[in-house]
Amino acid sequence: MYSCSVLSRYENQITILSDYLEEFPETDEPVWILGRQHHLNTDKSKLLLDISGRLWFTYRRKFSPIGGTGPSSDAGWGCMLRCGQMMLAQALICRHLGRDWQWEKHKKQPEEYHRILRCFLDRKDCCYSIHQMAQMGVGEGKSIGEWFGPNTVAQVLKKLALFDEWNSLAVYVSMDNTVVIEDIKKMCWSPPQSSSAAHSSAHVHRSALGRNKNTAGFCTGWKPLLLIIPLRLGINHINPVYIDAFKECFKMPQSLGALGGKPNNAYYFIGFLGNELIYLDPHTTQSFVDSEENGTVDDQSFHCQQAPHRMKIMNLDPSVALGFFCKEECDFDNWCGLVQKEILKQQSLRMFELVQKHPPHWPPFVPPTKPEVTTTGAELIESTDKLFELEEEFEILSV
Repeated sequence: MYSCSVLSRYENQITILSDYLEEFPETDEPVWILGRQHHLNTDKSKLLLDISGRLWFTYRRKFSPIGGTGPSSDAGWGCMLRCGQMMLAQALICRHLGRDWQWEKHKKQPEEYHRILRCFLDRKDCCYSIHQMAQMGVGEGKSIGEWFGPNTVAQVLKKLALFDEWNSLAVYVSMDNTVVIEDIKKMCWSPPQSSSAAHSSAHVHRSALGRNKNTAGFCTGWKPLLLIIPLRLGINHINPVYIDAFKECFKMPQSLGALGGKPNNAYYFIGFLGNELIYLDPHTTQSFVDSEENGTVDDQSFHCQQAPHRMKIMNLDPSVALGFFCKEECDFDNWCGLVQKEILKQQSLRMFELVQKHPPHWPPFVPPTKPEVTTTGAELIESTDKLFELEEEFEILSV
């Protein structure tokens, strides 16, 4: 009985992959996926591996209630949060494993992969969980259970990243369709934060790679950059004048795709074929998955192995957010060159602006820093739990 079940699942998987490959039309046009070009006539299998290798976050059910008494499923409201998780996860994959790393089913994965996946599990103590994102959204004016837009998700990720010392990302969210080179370099080269006196008194020395490091092990070089650019590409519909520039962004090697979709339906766009966008859809409800005792995660439900969804670019809601990852300063400089060449060549109605200096009429730019008193949802919940434990102990002692 067991072997029949395994065989059935195996045959089903083969059928799914066959359908997946047949889903794309016969064409000589290239498919672009997050900065990589694929040709359907010669390397469909590579295209399949590239798409199925992206971490896929969907609605989940049966996780611990958010905030202790809130929802235990994000079905119906968490799709944009899940898309934000997917974009960030792709940045972390690029940071630790590289863009060309490939996921293969049932193959042992490196520890960094499992550690990345654990960042997004639906638990209050995971730094980018649905719990953390929903509770951090309260500070952005969104109630728990309320639908987020692309800009709100970007702001939430920016705040949560301050508490993530392992990945140590600099998250820059552009304002007013403008990316300021000076501000990004100031943020990415800013010295590391520390809460310990030992760190503040540590001696700084020059490493062999030319980066400043101190005896506490912190690196004061370039912090890997997650760049998010929220945009409005039209009023009610996307303006056709932006389409070529929008597609060009998926060709850039720094591409993390885009957050967007249709009203109240968010998708994670990872590429395009002709005038169709390719996206991962979070609108599937799966059960909560936790890590094993050894720290690994059963990851089968975190990779989409079905036919990728496509939609006409003109059907895209004009509210989107582009994402880019620059691990080193040279990656950012290269991105700036590509933007100058491909995006800013448009004389009017540019998709966004790239400027060298901080606009004088803007408030001064101050790189975000981790608050002295941490205020993430997990810590608030944990402190409340401890308070209840102390109250119970006090009541027992009183008796």
